[in-house]
Amino acid sequence: MVFPKPQEKAIIYRDEKLYVVLASNPLVKGHTIVVWNKDVKDLHILDKKEYEYLMNIVDKVRDSLMSVLNVKKVYLMYMDEANHVHWHLIPRYNIKGYELLKHKPSKLKDFSLVEKIKKNLFILQ
Repeated sequence: MVFPKPQEKAIIYRDEKLYVVLASNPLVKGHTIVVWNKDVKDLHILDKKEYEYLMNIVDKVRDSLMSVLNVKKVYLMYMDEANHVHWHLIPRYNIKGYELLKHKPSKLKDFSLVEKIKKNLFILQ
């Protein structure tokens, strides 16, 4: 499965290996997805260098979200049901743990976070 093409205005970062995008149907404000470009079905298939690169970006995006959104925690979720390597980064506000997953996703309409996160990511690099 190739991941659906992201909305251009939702893209936070993109390079030859991956892209970072606000979730189309976020659970909470700032729900972000880091997607590997190549069609890779599971993390264990990535070589060590690729895995380290991916996780370095995930860490930077997490740090940026924590700063921009003023939250103390961003959950990292990796689920392989889509058979495509990607991480969900979900900011924790006042709801903890599995309760967060009970939120009903809504369609992303506000793209104002994109530029704020981009600027903060640039500072982190």
